[in-house]
Amino acid sequence: MIPKGIVIGNRRLPDTPGVYLMKNAAGAILYIGQAGNLKRRVTSYFTRPQDERLERFVREIRRIDYRRTDTALEALILEAQLIKKFSPPWNVREKDDKSFLYVELTDEKFPRVLLARGRDEPHGARFGPFTAAASIREALRILRRIFPWSTHTPEQIERSSKPCFEYELGLCPGTCANRITKQEYLKNIKNIRLILEGKKKKTIAALTQEMRSASRRLEFEKAGTLRRQLFALQHIQDVALLTDSQPTPPRAKKGLPAAHFRIEGFDISNIFGASAVGSMVVFTDGEPDKREYRKFRIKTVHGAHDIAMLKEVFRRRFGHRPRTGGWPLPQLILVDGGAGQVNAAHTTLRAYQLRIPVVGIAKGSDRKKNEVFGKIPRGVELRTLVRVRDEAHRFAVRYHKTVRGRMFIDSRSMIQ
Repeated sequence: MIPKGIVIGNRRLPDTPGVYLMKNAAGAILYIGQAGNLKRRVTSYFTRPQDERLERFVREIRRIDYRRTDTALEALILEAQLIKKFSPPWNVREKDDKSFLYVELTDEKFPRVLLARGRDEPHGARFGPFTAAASIREALRILRRIFPWSTHTPEQIERSSKPCFEYELGLCPGTCANRITKQEYLKNIKNIRLILEGKKKKTIAALTQEMRSASRRLEFEKAGTLRRQLFALQHIQDVALLTDSQPTPPRAKKGLPAAHFRIEGFDISNIFGASAVGSMVVFTDGEPDKREYRKFRIKTVHGAHDIAMLKEVFRRRFGHRPRTGGWPLPQLILVDGGAGQVNAAHTTLRAYQLRIPVVGIAKGSDRKKNEVFGKIPRGVELRTLVRVRDEAHRFAVRYHKTVRGRMFIDSRSMIQ
């Protein structure tokens, strides 16, 4: 529940896509975020366990305003526009930060639609910043299915008699093989530009007028293409953009990276206790964050005691906490295993006075299905947790093989 002391714009939050603006007592904007479900996203800030830094942020909030949008895609674009306009302190990591993603329409005869970092030299019009890389990439995939664009460099344009593979998929309009005129291609780019400017209604109006004109001229094939674009634009299925179940505002401290919903996955790998290692993988907003992966060589456990090994890994991991300048805390812990592994995690968390949800996923007795131990937090998908489990297992096995290989080489050296 949202505390009573916080004022909600229009008194209640809707179950619809949109952008929310969190403000302090003076009315200054602290943070701007987007959601596929405003009520669920905003409420989660006050119902999920947070670390000290985020608790301080939540205590500052005194008012929450919002703006509705028709789709999560439009919410993503509106969020970028508002962040650029207001530069809220909990969105912007450093005032000169150049690591956010931007969408760039290149300055070329047949413009390309690219993703670029703020630090990169611009080569055309830019839109952004976009703070969620996975979301903007998915947004572009959705838009390209409606308005195909070319990824070919100027040197590759009109150089082939045969269209590329993306043309067969309906993603490239055929610039590579001279299948589209410059005039028609630029219409697609104009529509993409309008959408990135938050002008979807203007795009729909222009497409409707062009479709009617094509029908009057008896250009039925063109009218059919425009009708399909209109329908797709009005019925965007942007479920993949809904990261609203995984909120956490970025770090406000200068120089630190943004933190979103962080899942840490753990696994142990050994052969009858030999060459024992542990792994920690990190998924941020549902995607692997390999820079945050960690490996542990088991030091205190001898013999095949996987749960004791897991406890050692947890003790060493949670010895690196934010308050000591260490690793950020996760919003969810996933272990490869059952009740024993989940209990091992809870035991360690209690010792460190931490309250973080723990879920275990074990392959069933027939090794053909996944058995879940613990309660999966609302909004987190099982398929994401399975991916985390499988990645933790892969990473642990890989490290175990490396350690075992070194031991084998060392043993041969001793024999010789």
